Amino acid sequence: MRKFIVSIEGKNYEVAVEEIGIDQTAVNTVPVSAPVAKAPSAQAPATANSAEGEKVLSPFPGLIKSFLVKEGETVKKDQPVLVLEAMKMDNDITAPCAGKISFKTSVGNNVETNALLAVIL
Repeated sequence: MRKFIVSIEGKNYEVAVEEIGIDQTAVNTVPVSAPVAKAPSAQAPATANSAEGEKVLSPFPGLIKSFLVKEGETVKKDQPVLVLEAMKMDNDITAPCAGKISFKTSVGNNVETNALLAVIL
């Protein structure tokens, strides 16, 4: 067992890693100072612009639990528009811009990362 200290967002964590006898020349290493990638936030869902409006994409896999606004309703930027349940937690997905919303999924659907949830025109 080898012990390492890992620093994440300014906090140090001690971790122990078991050696399993692999060829050490085939192991890729990452510099200790490399930035840690963060998972997308439910408060800032991935979006994509197009001529057909701004797409609201799922930031992670989950279950569409409920819509918080009606189909065709005008929404404001950053207004919660639907609830996506992931790992037993409810996450509000917000509008990336103002406009009329058109949902492209249904309550009860399971969606994957980057699935099209809605379009805002």
